[in-house]
Amino acid sequence: MEKMNIVFLLFPNLTQLDFTGPLQVLSRLPGAQVSLAAKTMEPVPTDAVLTLNPTHDFQSCPGADLLCVPGGFGIDDAMQDEETIAFVRRQAEGARYVSSVCTGAFILGAAGLLQGKKATTHWAYHDELKRVGAEPVKARVVRDGNLFTGGGVTAGIDFAFTLMAEIAGEEHARAIQLGLEYDPAPPFDAGVPDKASPGVLESQRERYAPRVAAFREALGCALKQS
Repeated sequence: MEKMNIVFLLFPNLTQLDFTGPLQVLSRLPGAQVSLAAKTMEPVPTDAVLTLNPTHDFQSCPGADLLCVPGGFGIDDAMQDEETIAFVRRQAEGARYVSSVCTGAFILGAAGLLQGKKATTHWAYHDELKRVGAEPVKARVVRDGNLFTGGGVTAGIDFAFTLMAEIAGEEHARAIQLGLEYDPAPPFDAGVPDKASPGVLESQRERYAPRVAAFREALGCALKQS
């Protein structure tokens, strides 16, 4: 296959698995060349101790064939940052595929890239997709044209295999799945609201409530700037 330049957006306090899950899969695409783009070349902190070293800043990053935007609590600041949003718009213009994982969808939304598009995100933020002009779809992976969005965190792995099958064919995706021994068998069937017990669901809604409230305020500010 021809070269595939995959650009991941990095920003402080992103959820590392939103990034590292898709990275592990997509870096095995034939011809993959991965660029990790951040506002500066300083190490980028994540939500789980790990720090990430950018390969490029926004000015030096090559154009993306595939743009991938992870999520995380850091989206509150990222989607209000003019340089970040300008970079995303610029990269999306020439990309064959534009994509996000989890709440990274709202960075795409703040850049005006979800208008009239079907999309998904983390369950706690799902209804907020309407505020960026998207049509929320409750699914682990959603495709609308060249736009691919993944649900919360671990959905990024399924999302990456969906993209791999689209780009390199299902047979190659199956081979990489075997190589990574991706055969999920969680000990509990409680990974989405419809499957969680009422007590577990309520505890998580309470945990996310202040976080979602802060996000809504940040999203309002981001949309005023756009």
